[in-house]
Amino acid sequence: MALKCGIVGLPNVGKSTLFNALTSAKALAANYPFATKDPNVGMITVPDERIDKLSSIVNPQKVQPTTIEIVDIAGLIKGASKGEGLGNQFLANIREVDAIVHVVRCFEDGNVVHVDGSVDPVRDKETIDMELLLKDIETVEKRLEKLKKQAKSGKKEDQKFAEIGLQIKEHLDTGKTARTLDLEGDAKDLLDDMYLLTNKPILYVCNVNEASVIDGNEHTKKFKEFVADENAEVILICAGIEADIAELETKEERMMFLEDMGLKEPGVNRLITSCYSLLNLITYFTAGEKEVRAWTIPVGTLAPQAAGVIHTDFEKGFIRAEVIKYNDYVTLGSEAAVKEAGKMGVEGKEYEVIDGDIMHFRFNV
Repeated sequence: MALKCGIVGLPNVGKSTLFNALTSAKALAANYPFATKDPNVGMITVPDERIDKLSSIVNPQKVQPTTIEIVDIAGLIKGASKGEGLGNQFLANIREVDAIVHVVRCFEDGNVVHVDGSVDPVRDKETIDMELLLKDIETVEKRLEKLKKQAKSGKKEDQKFAEIGLQIKEHLDTGKTARTLDLEGDAKDLLDDMYLLTNKPILYVCNVNEASVIDGNEHTKKFKEFVADENAEVILICAGIEADIAELETKEERMMFLEDMGLKEPGVNRLITSCYSLLNLITYFTAGEKEVRAWTIPVGTLAPQAAGVIHTDFEKGFIRAEVIKYNDYVTLGSEAAVKEAGKMGVEGKEYEVIDGDIMHFRFNV
C-alpha cells in the first residue's frame, strides 16, 4: 500500500535532519535554502510492540513489520504559488503525498540562518498556508469555470455542483484551508475530487532545542494556541537529538541515551505512529513458523479486501477468515491454546477487520 507522508516547511527548519533520523538515510542537511532539491523518499518501519511480542511467542524464521513512505520535500518560500524559488516543484511534490508533516522551527540558533531573518513559527506556518491556498484557489477557479458551463444546461445536478464549487472558493477566499470545510455527501465528493493541497490531513512538528523537548518553550506555546481550532496533532521533537539517536548502533545504547534525556521513546517513533494514524491506517497480523508479518489496511476494511492485500487470489476465492484477538493470543500463548479455549472466531465476507487482529484466510480459486 503505497501511501506517503510528505515533510514540508520553510528552508532551514530541520526537515532533512528529521528525514535522516526517520530513515537513517543521509539526505544533505546544509545551512542554506534549497539543500534538498529533489524529494528524498524513504521507507520507514512503523514501531509496534505487538509484532515483537508475537515474534517472541512464535519464534518465526522471519519477521516483517509494516512500513509507510516518507518524502522530504524541497523548502518553500513566499511566491511559491507563482513559481518563485522551487515553488512549482514543491507544489507538484506535495500534491503527490497523502498527508502532510509540517515542520516549524521553534528554536533559536544564530549559526542556522532563518530564511525570513527571525524565528516565528506562526508566521512561517502562515507563509506556507498562504502559498498552498493561492494554488488551491487557482485550481478551484479553473474547476468552477467548467462547472458553470455545465450548469447552463439547466440540469439541477449541474447547477448544484456549480453552487458547491462557489461555496468552496468563497471559503478559501477567506484564508481558511479546505480541510476546515464541513461538507457531506456530493459536496464532500466534489471537494475530494479537486485534490486540493490544503485538504490533505496534517500533523505539525515543532522542531525545538534540547532543553525544550519535554515541556516546549514560548514558541511552541504560541504555535499550539494558533492551531488550536484545527483539530490537528502537534508533536515536539528535537531533530538534532533524533539524528544522534539514529546513529547509535544498539537498542540498549539508544535506551540509555533516552533515559539520560528524560525521554521514554524516540520522538520519531511518536511521529511515525502519528503519520500512520493520520493516513487512517490500521494493522492486522499473520503469524506462523515461517513468518510473523504486519499488514497495512485502511480503517473499515472488510475481510476479503484485507485478504487481497496478501494476494489477489485470497480476495477472489475468499471463503472465510479465522480471527484471533491479539490479547487472547498473547494471554493464552499459542494458536493451539486459543482454539482449545474456543477463542478463535470464524468470520465471513462482512467482517470488518479490527486493529491488531491475527488473521488466517481460507480461500479457493
